[in-house]
Amino acid sequence: MRQKGDTVNSVALVKYEGNVTETIEKGINLLGGFRKLGSPFVIKPNICTSVDKTGFATTNTDVVEALVNLVLQQKRNLSIKIVESDSESKFADEAFEKLGYKDLERRTEDSGFDLALVNLSQLSTIPVSLDGLYFKNPELPRIIVESGYFASIAVAKTHYLTFITGTLKNLFGLLPKKNQAVYHTHINDVIIDLNKLVKPNLCIVDARVGLEGWEGPGTKRLDTFIIGRKTVPVDATMARIMGFEPENIRHLVKAEKHGLGTLNPTILGENLESATVKFKIPSHLSPEAVLN
Repeated sequence: MRQKGDTVNSVALVKYEGNVTETIEKGINLLGGFRKLGSPFVIKPNICTSVDKTGFATTNTDVVEALVNLVLQQKRNLSIKIVESDSESKFADEAFEKLGYKDLERRTEDSGFDLALVNLSQLSTIPVSLDGLYFKNPELPRIIVESGYFASIAVAKTHYLTFITGTLKNLFGLLPKKNQAVYHTHINDVIIDLNKLVKPNLCIVDARVGLEGWEGPGTKRLDTFIIGRKTVPVDATMARIMGFEPENIRHLVKAEKHGLGTLNPTILGENLESATVKFKIPSHLSPEAVLN
């Protein structure tokens, strides 16, 4: 039984009532605050495409801006970096422009704060010591492995390769190689390795509207934010409010076994059952995504 006040493996489930900043602030307060902030404060949104057909497949800038404003209230001199890589489905710089991130960068800089968009595919890399499930001493951009604070901001979606895609799989976008499909046959191991290398200090899922499929077309309104300090508890909670059992999702179970958090966190805030909306199992679901 967890001791009262232990929020490391807890998850804040917060109902969205129209104000993104207030919602995120409430969730972070339930967890006991940001704890120690440091530069660079790295934010990894989910930017899987530059053309978001449903409007819910990518992390909306209003969520990122809300987080930026909240951390700057705590520490005005933070250096904030919003990062993404090129991939088969997009060029990061084009996506930054089309999805409103360039406007966010300009507004924040005009207000006198240090915020920059970073295309990880354009940076030099350094070797990182890791004897991983897939990677052996991989090379990654320095900013990723030397971040002072790291926030993974995902959206609630199902995915044919991994069943769901949340804050764990969001780190897949840190890989600077554009042809990221080369990792798909080993995607569960790749996800575990990345999350062992980069352990987010804050995990947020914008579940106002969830998608059936990584870019739709089906949508479900949940009106919820899921916030925690560890990826596995947050993603397990996301799975449950989508009507799935996290114990059946291979990369979640594997991540728990590798010490990335519990599948059974303490839920703070809203009631889990009242937030649940049943989603369809992804079509063409990979057998490697499921534990029977």
